[in-house]
Amino acid sequence: MQNQTPAFPRSLFVLAILYGGMVPLGGFLGAKQVALGPLAVEAGIFPFLTLVALSSAVAELHGNQVAQKMVRYGFIPLILAIFWTFLVVQLPTDPGMYEPAKEAFPIIVAQGARMMAAGIIAYGVSVTLNIWLFDRLRGAVGKFAGLRGFVAASLSQIVDTLIFIGISFYGVRPILDLMIGQAITKVVLSAVLVPLIIALAVRVGRQLDREAA
Repeated sequence: MQNQTPAFPRSLFVLAILYGGMVPLGGFLGAKQVALGPLAVEAGIFPFLTLVALSSAVAELHGNQVAQKMVRYGFIPLILAIFWTFLVVQLPTDPGMYEPAKEAFPIIVAQGARMMAAGIIAYGVSVTLNIWLFDRLRGAVGKFAGLRGFVAASLSQIVDTLIFIGISFYGVRPILDLMIGQAITKVVLSAVLVPLIIALAVRVGRQLDREAA
């Protein structure tokens, strides 16, 4: 008797786990600004572009609706991460904790409510837009998933930048130069990282499904 294909594809299971891990990690790593030659960007862009690429890979393997559902489920780890971070920051600190870490921890992980709200909104809008664009470009670009992924990621990351910086810093500091610099950096990184991650995820996903068949 031949093994039947699982009702829940192995590739979707693995990619969804990776996706769920990238969602809260983006917010945590965003506490650091990195310099890439003349470009500067918050480090959370690396896991965020990874989850953008993973969502595109899921759309390529399993369709737009499955990928959009995964994005909605992604709010669960994001909101839980915010909740637990807020709770831990409020809890009393052990007096014996390593002194530099004691002072640095709340600075690194704690964010204002405005930035948290900006992150949730930017995540939902930009990743949903990315999947929609990736799927819509199928007719124009065809099977070139990497190219579709780059275009979709670039446009969605521009929108993400406008939303996040606009909500976080409007009225607090000048934001136009910050938006332009962040958008340019994210487009460049999208060109470098997204097609590679999509190609790898799709290849591994198809291999996983063949092994499970």
